[in-house]
Amino acid sequence: MTTDEHINVLCHSDFVILLGLRHSSFVIYNVVARLLTPKPFTIDWSPMQQQPQTDSVPKNPRTFGALPPDTTQQTLAIVMGGGAGTRLFPLTKDRAKPAVPLGGKYRIVDIPISNCLNSGLRSIYVLTQFNTMSLHRHIQASYKFDNFSRSFVDILAAQQTPAGSQWYQGTADAVRQNMRYFLERPFDYYLILSGDQLYRMDFREILQQHIEIGADITLATKPVARRYVSEFGIMQSGVDRRITRFVEKPTDEAILQELKMSRELLGTIGSDQDDELYQASMGIYVFNRDVLIQSLQNDLFDFGKHIIPLSIKDRHVSAFIFKGYWEDIGTIRAFYEANLDLTNVVPEYSFFEPESPIYTHPRFLPGSKINGATLRQAIISDGCIISDAHLERCVVGIRSVIQSGATIRNSIVMGADYFELGETDSLQPPIGIGRNCVIDRAIIDKNARIADGVVITPEGKPPNLDADNYFIRDGIVVIPKNAVVPAGSWI
Repeated sequence: MTTDEHINVLCHSDFVILLGLRHSSFVIYNVVARLLTPKPFTIDWSPMQQQPQTDSVPKNPRTFGALPPDTTQQTLAIVMGGGAGTRLFPLTKDRAKPAVPLGGKYRIVDIPISNCLNSGLRSIYVLTQFNTMSLHRHIQASYKFDNFSRSFVDILAAQQTPAGSQWYQGTADAVRQNMRYFLERPFDYYLILSGDQLYRMDFREILQQHIEIGADITLATKPVARRYVSEFGIMQSGVDRRITRFVEKPTDEAILQELKMSRELLGTIGSDQDDELYQASMGIYVFNRDVLIQSLQNDLFDFGKHIIPLSIKDRHVSAFIFKGYWEDIGTIRAFYEANLDLTNVVPEYSFFEPESPIYTHPRFLPGSKINGATLRQAIISDGCIISDAHLERCVVGIRSVIQSGATIRNSIVMGADYFELGETDSLQPPIGIGRNCVIDRAIIDKNARIADGVVITPEGKPPNLDADNYFIRDGIVVIPKNAVVPAGSWI
């Protein structure tokens, strides 16, 4: 038996596990000698080709083999925390947009951060400036690394400095105001991400394309049908992926015909060549270090509206075409529909992906207790108590209490931040949904107190309305955080 047959070396990340050692001193000598010998490190990805593929997690084994060594260590991820989040009001009334609960137990910010961690990116900044307390608390409780790692997920809040005292005026201005922190370490690439999107992407793929074709800037684009074009910035590129034109929310018929993806380009991404598709910007950018520095030596405020259109003229700006699930959940309607889609038997986006999980704050909550309830297409989070109620197509958040006789359909119940232990104020109902309530097409924010016999429905009401203890947005009734709805109310 040869020495190689005595040694099984499994290399992963920053550690080496030595298995099956015999004749320990001789074997260890040979292992150390091998590790010290300067040889190229290669990985055989062929076994991965036999694993099932899914649209939500695009996998290309050749992509990872071509990615230069240490690229992920040389990349800084920057998550844009957003401004006042007016499109998601009233969910953003007391919290930042990335801190809005999602899928029962997560927060929106968990999506981009988890995508980074699953892609091997361990240097992450989150830029915030509005209602930041809950977001800061969540990130600090969720993302911790050991003392022997250079990994971090840090928060950069807007602040007054000798160089200026203004709030962030846009995405580019937010990055500009924090450049001194981004340049402290010798990062070669900067990955800029939005904090209000639902998707699953391996960022090593966009980095690989960016490096392979020698781009200065790479944008992630999503093929969209014509009916959605007016909602996005639309890019035009050839088969070589180089972007030659950008138009913000086009509506002119002649321009739309020019921006349509060519038959050749559709063929290269595996789409039907007769499809009428357009490349919509996803708000995901990769910059080379020197390009980012030079691009921000001005007073322009926004990447999508200002920096990118200007850069197309004199820089190599490339399009990374992403065909997986992606949804901008920055509006009440989009947020509502994306959450309820999770309850489908086969949802478009699934949190049940063991190879690329979504991370969040680990809570020590008991398993949910169901006392004779009827559930159909429902997501029930940890720590809930549901009595003899009927739930249909619902997302129920952590610590939710739903009393007997309640009927909840097509709704999101976000739960509570704490358990009430029976010492409640007699003048107000307990946190949760009371007895014999009827709730349809609604979002019930955290810590809401819905008393017995309440009816909540948008039926017969205008699509947008502001009231004392509820709001209607896009035909969805929203009960804000900490609201109290008296017994017998009809909303």
